[in-house]
Amino acid sequence: MSGSVDLMVKKDAVISVHPELSSKAGGEMARQARAAEFDRLVIASDCELLDSIVVPIRRPRSGTLLGTGQIEQVKKHVTDCEATVVFVDHPLSPVQQRNLEQAWETKVVDRTGLILEIFAARARTSEGAMQVELASLNYQISRLVRSWTHLERQRGGFGFLGGPGERQLELDKRMIRNRIKQIEQDLVGVRRMRATQRAGRRRKEIPTVALVGYTNAGKSTLFNRLTAAGVYVADQLFATLDPTLRKVELSGGHAVMLSDTVGFVQELPHELVDAFRATLEEVVEADLIVHVRDASDPQVIEQGKVVNDTLHMIMGEGWVDGGSEMPPRIEVWNKTDLAPQVVSRITPDIDGSRMALSAVTGKGVDELLALLRDWLESHMGEEVMRIPVADGKALAWCHANGRVLHQEGDGDDMLLTVRMSRAALGRLKSMLAKRAVH
Repeated sequence: MSGSVDLMVKKDAVISVHPELSSKAGGEMARQARAAEFDRLVIASDCELLDSIVVPIRRPRSGTLLGTGQIEQVKKHVTDCEATVVFVDHPLSPVQQRNLEQAWETKVVDRTGLILEIFAARARTSEGAMQVELASLNYQISRLVRSWTHLERQRGGFGFLGGPGERQLELDKRMIRNRIKQIEQDLVGVRRMRATQRAGRRRKEIPTVALVGYTNAGKSTLFNRLTAAGVYVADQLFATLDPTLRKVELSGGHAVMLSDTVGFVQELPHELVDAFRATLEEVVEADLIVHVRDASDPQVIEQGKVVNDTLHMIMGEGWVDGGSEMPPRIEVWNKTDLAPQVVSRITPDIDGSRMALSAVTGKGVDELLALLRDWLESHMGEEVMRIPVADGKALAWCHANGRVLHQEGDGDDMLLTVRMSRAALGRLKSMLAKRAVH
């Protein structure tokens, strides 16, 4: 059509390199799954993946990680593909990153850098952006030397005077440290605000249930199914980063606050764990953890181990005052529409129970809600209350704020066996006492 121009944004042509260290545990299937996951991360960064290379490493080189022959092998792939970026599925030291960039004459990004790039692109709220920026700055500060090796300190002066000015490297580091300090102060305010919100929920006796799981396990889809929140969902790693909380109404007049958190992944960079402290505290402070697992993924067992290890790492950070005891957990094996052989397994004390469901079709979701209600009621008080038959408001209040297990008439009164929170029982008794006076 004349007068209109179609603008196509050209994606970076990239290749991925998978160093396989002989010392790393895991079989061939686990290594293939890890490599496939890393390639999906590369694609999620909106790049055009042209080639994926596996490089066996017997002994890592301190200066380059790879051996000379392997560097030449990758260099040929870079040239043939005209790649502008090489993603390396392994943490690289600043020296290794610089040397590989010089050898391949292209930009090199390691696993940590790739995940940070994705997080930076996906953060939507100001809190999420701050957390990602903090992680990125902590990652970058040790790597500034790569950009400023050509600058030298000006000579002159004596004693402690190094000259009339600082070199650019020191100026940049000072600016980054100042920015890190500012973000950390801002995030303290975020943590304080979240603590206040949690205290308010406790006063209202609304328990918090945190959804955790491996990235792309379907947490946000389940969250939307339970809350109709409209959280962004896509079949990609780290589709959503920003924490979301919504109230979920349960039968019997009960309610819980459901929180959707960032997905975990193998070797989640420690910079991100530290930066996302304000968000991950929602998990640490939760009353119940719901571990969402992808029942259709062949690596579901390994992914579960990654989630468990990450949870224990978070708990081990000492973020919780008075200790960091793991909250009770239930497992939700999602995507049973793709893996119908998975079944539920409910334990007497609920902790350790497994629910099988499909967040896409909704099959099994009602059973999960019933399990949450049973868990909630297991922490409630149960009493027999005598309420006048004429006091319809008090009778309705019992049904709205708890669960009536049994009721029978006794002359002008009703005997109700009710189960509700301790605070609700207290309010009911106070309400009946005031009416008895009048």
